[in-house]
Amino acid sequence: MLQRLSLALALFAALPAAQAQEAFPTRPIRFVVPFAPGGSNDFVARLMAPRMAATLGQPVVIETRSGAGGVTGVELAAKAPADGHTVALGTTGAIVIGPSLMAPPPFNPQRDLAPITLAMNVQVPVVVPARSPFRSLGDLIAAAKARPGTITFGSSGAGSMPHLTGELIAQMAGVRLVHVPYRGGGPVGTALLAAEVDSGLSDMPVFLPHHRAGTLRIIAVGSPQRLPFLPEVPTLAESGLGQIETSNWHGLVTAGAVPEAVLVKLHAAAAAALHEPEVVRVITEQGMEPVGGSRADFAALIRADTLKWAEVIRRGNIRPE
Repeated sequence: MLQRLSLALALFAALPAAQAQEAFPTRPIRFVVPFAPGGSNDFVARLMAPRMAATLGQPVVIETRSGAGGVTGVELAAKAPADGHTVALGTTGAIVIGPSLMAPPPFNPQRDLAPITLAMNVQVPVVVPARSPFRSLGDLIAAAKARPGTITFGSSGAGSMPHLTGELIAQMAGVRLVHVPYRGGGPVGTALLAAEVDSGLSDMPVFLPHHRAGTLRIIAVGSPQRLPFLPEVPTLAESGLGQIETSNWHGLVTAGAVPEAVLVKLHAAAAAALHEPEVVRVITEQGMEPVGGSRADFAALIRADTLKWAEVIRRGNIRPE
């Protein structure tokens, strides 16, 4: 009798938690955008939010929390109550690179974050001014070998994904490129238009309109294959750097201890939003690739990129600025 009573009490105690998971969400979802309004991250979040709300039956409210290259907003989601009502659209830099640069790290991506879905891949192309003598990445690398320490590349900030992509290219090519950090992708584009730097790296949407207009020239991309909207531009591998891939991906995460049933619902809502034809069309037109893949695939990507970029940071002796 006592055993039965104990079992009944245990089942009764577990009932509210189970009901809460089944009822999720019970209030509006807090959707953290860890960058200033107007960028690609903010753009995609605002496409996803109303569509996720329609699926979940609760408002999805955008909240901008910029700082530390996106780490501040992702940390907020990592340390939120583990009920799934706070999510963040983090990037490669905010989820894996930033914590690798900070001591102590503000969160552990493997332990403190639960991946929901990879939202999109954003290529970080290598770009030169339109009048540059460098017609290919091979030309730029040859100049760096001939004149060590003189060829510059601009990026959207020290420790950013574009910065580390430039460092990875230099390490793979065995050259030293001089890094010139700017405050965002827009200033990198301005510097290239003025020929202040020999080359530059930032997210594809920053440079694609200039490439199409002929005012800047994209000479390489880090995708596995050539991009369908840039068939004339070779990949890093085709440029002689081996099988390396780089992408400033954006992915939806929440607190690490969020229950499985809640994660399933969040994934279903986010993936449905990203697969909607109008969303696919709009994101693709911006030069980005919508994904909406599985939670397992996104978790594997986070693990792999944490190791890859930590090694680039170590080899380059890169420190936060």
